[in-house]
Amino acid sequence: MGKGLFISKAVAVTCVVAAISAVATIIGLAVVYAKEKTKNEVTPPTTPSPTSPTSPTTPSPPKEPWQRYRLPDSLVPVSYEVKLWPWLEPNADGMYIFKGNSTVVFKCVKETDLIIIHSNKLNLTSFEGHQAALGCLNGATVPSLKKSWLEIPTQYLVVQLNSPLIAGSTYTLFTEFVGELADDLGGFYRSEYKEDGVIKVVATTQMQPTDARKAFPCFDEPAMKAVFYITLIHPHGTVALSNAMNYNPVNITLDGHNLIQTRFEPTEIMSTYLLAFVVCDFTFTTNTTNPHADVLIRIWARRKAIEEGQGNYALEKTGPILTFFENYYKSPYPLNKSDQIALPDFSAGAMENWGLITYRETALLYNPGVSSNGDKEWVATVISHELAHMWFGNLVTTRWWNDLWLNEGFATYVSYLGANYAEPTWNMKDLIVLNEIIGVMTVDALASSHPLSSKEEDILKPEDISALFDSITYSKGAAVLRMLSEFITEAVFSKGLQTYLEEFKYKNTVYTDLWRHLQMAVDEAGIKLQHSVETIMNRWILQMGFPVVTINTKTGRITQNHFLLDPDSVVDTPSVYNYEWFVPITWIKTGGVEQQYWLFNKEATNTNMTLGANDWLVANLDMKGFYRVNYDSENWDRLLTKLSSKHQDIPVINRAQIIDDAFNLARAKMVDTTLALRTTKFLNKEVEYMPWETASRNLNYFFLMFDRSEVYGPMQAYLKKQVTPLFNYFKELTVNWTKIPEKHTDQYNQVNAISKACSTGVEGCEELTTGWFREWMNNPAKNNISANLKYTVYCSAIAAGGVDEWDFAWSMYKNATIASEADKLMSALSCTKQPWLLNRYLEYCLDPKKIRKQDATSTIVSIARNSIGQPLAWDFVRAKWDHLFNDYGGASMSFGGLINGVTQRFSSEFEYKQLLQFKEDNAGQLGSAAPSLEQALERTEANMKWVAMNKDQVLQWFQSEASSPV
Repeated sequence: MGKGLFISKAVAVTCVVAAISAVATIIGLAVVYAKEKTKNEVTPPTTPSPTSPTSPTTPSPPKEPWQRYRLPDSLVPVSYEVKLWPWLEPNADGMYIFKGNSTVVFKCVKETDLIIIHSNKLNLTSFEGHQAALGCLNGATVPSLKKSWLEIPTQYLVVQLNSPLIAGSTYTLFTEFVGELADDLGGFYRSEYKEDGVIKVVATTQMQPTDARKAFPCFDEPAMKAVFYITLIHPHGTVALSNAMNYNPVNITLDGHNLIQTRFEPTEIMSTYLLAFVVCDFTFTTNTTNPHADVLIRIWARRKAIEEGQGNYALEKTGPILTFFENYYKSPYPLNKSDQIALPDFSAGAMENWGLITYRETALLYNPGVSSNGDKEWVATVISHELAHMWFGNLVTTRWWNDLWLNEGFATYVSYLGANYAEPTWNMKDLIVLNEIIGVMTVDALASSHPLSSKEEDILKPEDISALFDSITYSKGAAVLRMLSEFITEAVFSKGLQTYLEEFKYKNTVYTDLWRHLQMAVDEAGIKLQHSVETIMNRWILQMGFPVVTINTKTGRITQNHFLLDPDSVVDTPSVYNYEWFVPITWIKTGGVEQQYWLFNKEATNTNMTLGANDWLVANLDMKGFYRVNYDSENWDRLLTKLSSKHQDIPVINRAQIIDDAFNLARAKMVDTTLALRTTKFLNKEVEYMPWETASRNLNYFFLMFDRSEVYGPMQAYLKKQVTPLFNYFKELTVNWTKIPEKHTDQYNQVNAISKACSTGVEGCEELTTGWFREWMNNPAKNNISANLKYTVYCSAIAAGGVDEWDFAWSMYKNATIASEADKLMSALSCTKQPWLLNRYLEYCLDPKKIRKQDATSTIVSIARNSIGQPLAWDFVRAKWDHLFNDYGGASMSFGGLINGVTQRFSSEFEYKQLLQFKEDNAGQLGSAAPSLEQALERTEANMKWVAMNKDQVLQWFQSEASSPV
């Protein structure tokens, strides 16, 4: 508080303080914004993405400091005093705007005559011909300003001085500005929702990774930590929130408006991307008896959502999860409050802003009568993920975005530990295998994948940074940290984190700092590793991909090779490790105990892995290691025999792993495709979720490749035969579908049973789902469909029905007041078999009043999953790319996810050429989609080869198995 007051006095003396400009500035904003947008639409030559295998020659580096994407190291921020006034109603020009001013206190560490500070899409007021006013705090002479300008490509405000700033002196820079409170889901933006027929507006933020500069001029890099003094001016009837606790609001009059001014306590020293502020008319729920009496926990949301109790589950679990992480890190929660707020429009799942975590409604709100167990699990894991960041990411922050994997991969891994503590019966430590690891292995098996950690100089532009927010960063990051925790033990892993956080709190780090602390914990525990933690782990993070370990159980010979889905693909990303890993191999033999062996070379021999005549061996227990396993043909046959005779002898995760490894090895031509298909034969006796879900995902690849060919019929007939016993099992377990299974994973597998049964024509299934749906249509006020089964029932009934079913579901979607229910309906609407309805639905994706911008990507991808909708979605994306890129760019659309989603079925030369043409046509505006486009090209080429090689034998196998007796 004292420091904030001192800044205000200094500003009054040394800076020209002007009133916030009105109409002329607003008009100027529109002009400047239009110019910036036009300039940004024509992208100048840029350094190609490091993940692109076809990158052209890198241009020579820019000569001027303002042409570089990284800030100079001459200035360091100390604090900011920011005042913002968001207008929650449009102005005379129909624009939503915010007005504000900011004073940054910064220290000069190297003499310079340049002030370079980030500013993007802000119209800055002129002070005597300049866009900023300079002052000082320690009596030094204030240099006069020579000129200032906005450098649009690099998003800077550049201030050139007539004489240099003095190293060691502290200065202030005052700016005043107007920005658009747009609906682009980035920076300081606008979210809208309807309540009781009234459209309401929320002003909120999403700063990560590079959008704090859209809210006010700032040194917008993670290492440029500072203290923030925030003031928000807002209408009566609204509340203002920020990272820190607020002082008592006061009434003010400004420009003839009666308003409220809310000031906040200074934040802890932190990065700009963690800053948050919200103005809304929400309310909250809190628990005065929470185990953290010294920490105020509040769940904020729309008033009706709070009144209906949708925030209660989040409130109930936040306290225990905070307790878990305090014990895990051996460090108290660093703040005095934890506000969590559910927003109607939000691009990501959630954002770990320190003290004010923002969420999509589906990630924070839960209604027991309407939401499914999957919705509940999502809320628990997302809350756990964000609370994990309060220490790892916020208290200690990685220096630059090239180490984003460490921040997000870590939070993803430990989110399962926190959720497991909060919900101990769910077995969350196992579900990480399905939710994170199996899926990302498919991505990382592409030659166009990328290492977890990049060089700082390769990640410069905002689009480079945005492209890192992918499954490699989150899921592979989690997988390799889980593997590390397993081989050094969770207790030692936790101990290393504790000393790491203690040394670097309120500072920035690089990944080697964590390796050093984990090594200290390993040494203290007396664990003997043949190589250091850093030596082992660098092979997993500094080179892309992972190995396939091949075990010969006749000789004990073990080999490793870089696993690629297409072994003919060219890997032109060099690796100093030559794609060789240090692999922790765990295994069991028939009736044996777990053993471990380190593979440090391309090949080795371990006679403990040899087998007797009737024995079997399974390696990579519980998929703790990030690698695939192949065996000699005899051991494969023994494993398949064991699955057919007594599958429970093999641990459930490894039953799933055997399926997943076999299918992926077959795609890589390492085993025969029929061997992979044979791993699914035991499923007619399997009732556990993980093997069924893994088989479903892998068979889904066959459906993607063959659902437009003659293979489809026999494939459907085989799956029908396999799923019928599961359908009947759950029919009996639930007493003819009247009860909910007790076990968490059984609830998931009941969904699998009905979904697969209906899609393959199991007798009575479609009648069941369409009957439930018809009952709801006849009485819209009463939906008796079980919450867990809703999406499956909606999709099945809409697929079997016509326009009446679709229009009814659309009406229910538009009127849904619970976000998770709206999500289910939104996805199910893409299940229709009517092309004209799918085309109509695609057009809705460009109207934010019909489909929110945050949901446009997922809706288009859902339509593309439908075999009828896929070509329609691809045509739509190509025809509308300019609009999607320019109007839905930035945070409101995941272009990587979009390209990946609409090209999953591509398996012909014609489709490959279409992709190449798309790449050529849009070379200047691919942005964060560029890596995904390369992956789509590689995947399509691999699919073409696979279909040509496997179609005949796959058809023959399904025909034979479908007609054979059970």
